[in-house]
This record gives sequence, C-alpha cells and structure tokens, in this order.
Amino acid sequence: MAFKPQSGDEGAISDINVTPLVDVMLVLVIILLVTAPLLTQSVHVTLPKTAATTADTKDQPLQLGVDAEGLITLNKQPIAGLTALETALKDELARNPEIGLHLYADQGVVYAKVAETMAAVQHAGIAKIAFVTMEQ
Repeated sequence: MAFKPQSGDEGAISDINVTPLVDVMLVLVIILLVTAPLLTQSVHVTLPKTAATTADTKDQPLQLGVDAEGLITLNKQPIAGLTALETALKDELARNPEIGLHLYADQGVVYAKVAETMAAVQHAGIAKIAFVTMEQ
C-alpha cells in the first residue's frame, strides 16, 4: 500500500467510497440465494369439484334504456311512458329496497329525455343510479 505525500496545494480527495455499496450488494445476493429455492417449491392441492350454479338475479341492478327515438325500456321490456316507468320502479323498489339501476342512453338521444327519465327514477325513490358508457 503506497501513500502519496501530502502537499499544501492539493485539494480534498473526492473518491467515492464503494465499500458500503459492495456490502449492500452482497447482502442482497445472500437473501436472493436463500429465498430462491423457497419460490420454486409449491404445495400440490387437489381442488374439490362443484356443480355450476346460476348467478343470483335478485341483486342484479335494473337496466333502464333510452334509445335514439326516446323509447324507454326497463330490463329490455318497453315502457309506455314516464308514469308507467315510475310505477314499475316503485314495484321493483318494494320488492328490493336496495335495488340499483344502470342507465343506458343512446348518444343520439336528446338530453332533455335523459333528464326526464332520471327525474322519474328519483321520484320512484331509487337512489343508486349508474350511467353505463362504452370504452373508446
């Protein structure tokens, strides 16, 4: 190991001390070597077999649609008008007080028709309204 003679005109030594970096890297390598065999082992489990069941349609939200001509459908059944819609929604709400509603409105429908439909839904007492859109 050789030492340089210190002279008065030299500045501070600005070398990077790599010893802590090497220590950290060695610790990470040891952790990797210890945990790698544990990741390749798996527990083989035979899963039980069950029969397929149908989805519970009681908790499904109502589907309210407004097409470009202004025709209103509830669960794909045409509704005559807003008063008939309110009556049908009140009946559904009496069966399930926690019912939700998905509103499908055509992009060509007049906004006033959508607003009237939303007002009828709120008058019926349904508070959970979701607007369904398509991803571009």
